[in-house]
Amino acid sequence: MGMSEKPPLLVTAFSDYICPFCYVGDARLQKLRDAYDLKINWRFVEIHPQTPAEGMPLSALGYSAERWQMLMDNLQQLVETDGLALSERSFTTNSRKALLLAEAAKSAGAEVFYDLHRKLFQAFFVDNLNIGDESLLRKIATGCDIPESMINDAWTNLEFQQRLEQNLSAARQIGLTGVPTFIINEQKLTGAVPEDALRKAAAA
Repeated sequence: MGMSEKPPLLVTAFSDYICPFCYVGDARLQKLRDAYDLKINWRFVEIHPQTPAEGMPLSALGYSAERWQMLMDNLQQLVETDGLALSERSFTTNSRKALLLAEAAKSAGAEVFYDLHRKLFQAFFVDNLNIGDESLLRKIATGCDIPESMINDAWTNLEFQQRLEQNLSAARQIGLTGVPTFIINEQKLTGAVPEDALRKAAAA
């Protein structure tokens, strides 16, 4: 390895685009690129499959008012600490088609995948848009130079549905308790853990 080359770091990340803590966790994980040649195996897991694509009120998720307020206070503190944009949201949606699209986009190369990856988080958490809506997803994907044939393939090819099933199976096998979860050097870190914790695991 040359003096200017960064050491490789392989990370497995379980995530969902409708999870706000995944949005924060992704931003923190990406910061490790300053010190490592970061290779992330994104394993997308649908956390609320029962949610309709047209969306539903956040109140329908079933959290108590106290629990929900605690989660939102924690989230607000995280985004303020990290300087991330976050709009006030009142709804959640079904993420399945967004996850399938992301799985398909992996075959288009890292640049295309990460363009889509960032824009899906941006659409939901910053622009307050419904990423369960197929027409919106088509617009986002087209803006990432993903061909229409690949978009259609994402939603009709059983291969990508099987990948989501495999991701869920892998999550269960490791006893996953929530997303995001990052596997770094065989260490399992769950939640939007501090950047320092990610760096410590990377250096282990």
